[in-house]
Amino acid sequence: MRSSVFLLCVLGLSLTQIQFSRADLVKQTCRQTPNYHLCVQTLRSDPRSSHADVAGLAMVMVDMIKAKSIATLHRISELLGTAPHPKTKATLRRCAELYDNAVLKADIPSAMEALKTGNPKFAEQGANDAANEADSCERAFSGASPITSFNRSVSNLSRVASAIIRLLL
Repeated sequence: MRSSVFLLCVLGLSLTQIQFSRADLVKQTCRQTPNYHLCVQTLRSDPRSSHADVAGLAMVMVDMIKAKSIATLHRISELLGTAPHPKTKATLRRCAELYDNAVLKADIPSAMEALKTGNPKFAEQGANDAANEADSCERAFSGASPITSFNRSVSNLSRVASAIIRLLL
């Protein structure tokens, strides 16, 4: 009986240690990114992070870029229906093209595939490209953009993802 209780205690402590080390992995990893708080907040919001290695954390972050890019594209579509100025509409169309054709059909899929196949250099490039596309969209407005918060979010998530992926090199 005593040995059973002892074994359960040891097992419980071991499982607790694994959970703490995973939480530490998120913090350790995020400390090496350009935005620690965004990194920790984003990774902790996804249950996959609690049992992921660094490659898994990178995949979670790339998934978050994808989700935010889809939300951005949806917002652009909404604004296209209500934008009164032709120049704003043209810029929104350009941004929709960047998000749809570049980020969602090229950058994110290539980053995901590269992570799955163990090729972090190409994954890092995909994340960097997504950041560049978001920044390019923002600059295209040359002034007040109706989607600044979306562009910044995609750019910041992409830069965090790139830093995490770089740890795999």
